[in-house]
Amino acid sequence: MPRRSVLFTPGDRPEMLRKAPDAGADVVVFDLEDAVAPGRKAEAREAVRAVLSDPEFDPDCEVCLRVNPTGVAADDDLRGVAVADAAATLDAVMLPKTASADDVTTLARLLDEHDCEVPVLALVETAAGVLNAADVAAVDVTDALVFGAEDLSADVGATRTREGTEVLYAREHVVLAASAAGVDAIDTVYTDIEDADGLREETAFAVELGYDGKMAIHPAQVDPINEAFTPSAERVEWAERVLEAKAAADAEDRGVFRVDGEMIDAPLVAQAERILEYARAADER
Repeated sequence: MPRRSVLFTPGDRPEMLRKAPDAGADVVVFDLEDAVAPGRKAEAREAVRAVLSDPEFDPDCEVCLRVNPTGVAADDDLRGVAVADAAATLDAVMLPKTASADDVTTLARLLDEHDCEVPVLALVETAAGVLNAADVAAVDVTDALVFGAEDLSADVGATRTREGTEVLYAREHVVLAASAAGVDAIDTVYTDIEDADGLREETAFAVELGYDGKMAIHPAQVDPINEAFTPSAERVEWAERVLEAKAAADAEDRGVFRVDGEMIDAPLVAQAERILEYARAADER
């Protein structure tokens, strides 16, 4: 299943939790961390567990739980949520402030203790996390690296700008680490929910960088994000022509061939295969 759009919903808002899948996101994240005030954590755990345990809650998207950072709080989150029917509905867990591979293995151990066998989406949003991104991505349970520009900027003392040059190195580093490990790369949030043009521009750049999806903090952001990460009809047609030409070249034992006047070799064939794979997955949604 693709992870084009990853929509966050506060864990202490049960009515929003139930409605979240209706936004059309590929992934909905029930958030027990930043979106919930410290004094409402227990209430949020109960709300999330109630929704996940409800037989009528049967979304056709991936359901992810963002726990608090590794430690007692994360254990409390899993103890309060990942039980019985609720655990069966959960598809993934997101770990914030992931600073090292040890953070992921610690969470994996907690998941095992709670009999919750789900993959981890590691949120890389600190200087240490970015520098250790390759090690984080290489942990067996890691299924995606998620880049958090806002917390990273705060961590290093950078000033956020519309251009995003202050986080560009980190943004590229995370997608490279994810690609090398064969896991998804999810881009940072766009915080101005009123700026639809800015969202489209930033999302288009994330696609160019090689990201597989992007986080959303409002349902209105989901459709533009999905559209950007869904291959266009023109790209799909190009990919189909490439694979057809490859089949003909293979039959003639040729390693390099042309499509639309362009020389095609193994990297472009791989790109064409990826485009078609993503288009098929998006169609299934």
